[in-house]
Amino acid sequence: MILVNTDYISGKELEMLGLVKGSTIQSKHIGKDISQSFKTLVGGELKSYNEMMNEARALATKRMVAEAETLGADAIVNIRYASSAIMQGAAEVIAYGTAVKIIK
Repeated sequence: MILVNTDYISGKELEMLGLVKGSTIQSKHIGKDISQSFKTLVGGELKSYNEMMNEARALATKRMVAEAETLGADAIVNIRYASSAIMQGAAEVIAYGTAVKIIK
């Protein structure tokens, strides 16, 4: 599966199959949440939350690809990501794009 954030794949003719998306809501356990709260007092990278968001993006991408595969897609173009806070320490990540079939 080819994944790109452009609306084309250089040198390929594409047949658009439709919008595909994948999403997840992730959180860290209470111990990590408390330790990261203390980190905000002194500043710096919140590594647990960074890991959480990386895991969430990977899972959302995996789910988007699975949806594209059910349509018979060869690629997904114009991929975008969005996230939003659901509650303290929990975030939703959505990945979406256009599933395409490569003609030539």
